[in-house]
Amino acid sequence: MSNSKQHNFDLRYLEMARIWAKNSYCTRRQVGALVVKNNMIISDGYNGTPSGFENVCEDDNGITKPYVLHAEANAITKLARSSNNSDGATIYITASPCIECAKLIIQAGIKRVVYGEKYRLTDGIELLQRAGIEVVYLGE
Repeated sequence: MSNSKQHNFDLRYLEMARIWAKNSYCTRRQVGALVVKNNMIISDGYNGTPSGFENVCEDDNGITKPYVLHAEANAITKLARSSNNSDGATIYITASPCIECAKLIIQAGIKRVVYGEKYRLTDGIELLQRAGIEVVYLGE
């Protein structure tokens, strides 16, 4: 695939991840993620509480509850319940991944990460780069 065609796909999938983020019940920040392999979306996720929990991400002080799952973790763990796998896939995330999600991305065999918003902590991005994963920032 040509670089310009890949860039256009990256922009569109990232825009789809932004739309998917709107499913989140979190009020502090809504994050979306899509896992794409062979030009097909094979998984999706947004930040939120585990299945069966109330859809409230923050406590009374506005602090995110410790058991809230990040969008990337939701998308990757969803794959564990499907017949797909993420080996060689690209993950599109509306915000840069934290170090915990970066570890999941590495272990899931994902080879490209495309994200649209920088987070104040850069340790997740640095770990992905150290692992040889292609990281693409498409901020505005």
